[in-house]
Amino acid sequence: MNIESYRELKVLHELSTNRFSTQRFLAKKMGVALGLTNLMIRRCVKKGYIKIINIQKNRIQYLVTPQGIAEKTRLTYEYLEYSLHLYRGVREALRKTLEQVAASGGKNIVFLGPGEIAEISYLTMKELGLNLTGVFDDRATDETFLGLPIQNTRKLESISFDWAIIGSLNNGLNGFQNRFKELKLPAEKIIMIEQKGPNIRTVIPELTHS
Repeated sequence: MNIESYRELKVLHELSTNRFSTQRFLAKKMGVALGLTNLMIRRCVKKGYIKIINIQKNRIQYLVTPQGIAEKTRLTYEYLEYSLHLYRGVREALRKTLEQVAASGGKNIVFLGPGEIAEISYLTMKELGLNLTGVFDDRATDETFLGLPIQNTRKLESISFDWAIIGSLNNGLNGFQNRFKELKLPAEKIIMIEQKGPNIRTVIPELTHS
């Protein structure tokens, strides 16, 4: 599933749930710019998936058409297939790397960001007897993840760990390397997952699996 199809699915889902949603609300919900949200809605209108109805002055209602409902169903099925492929690919790539990590004696792992990769990593880690020693993120938060508090990345300086797994898919490696340099931590401890087309692989600066 490409990013445009995913965004269309999000728009159709949100408007099916709440037809009075504003573009500002949709932009915040999807985590994209307001201008991009406006563009996505106009595309859906042009394709016949959505109708815009003027109710009052400065107030509109979005109506998902039968064609839009059919497209939402199709995209949902496509998304489920993509998610299953992603899960299997990530599990396979992670297992190969984490087996080597376990064999090297590096038992203690932290997550950089509480994303979908972190959740899948945790399952594989438990199977291999590896320890999750902390979850870190640059954003201040009072939330927990997998039973652990999400701590600010600055606290990595006081934590002993062997490897750090980037918690979300396709995060830029350079940004985290710079962050590790700022904290005087070795960048070669980073494990990340990247996806290029249908291919999923783990990336470590000195250890790469294709």
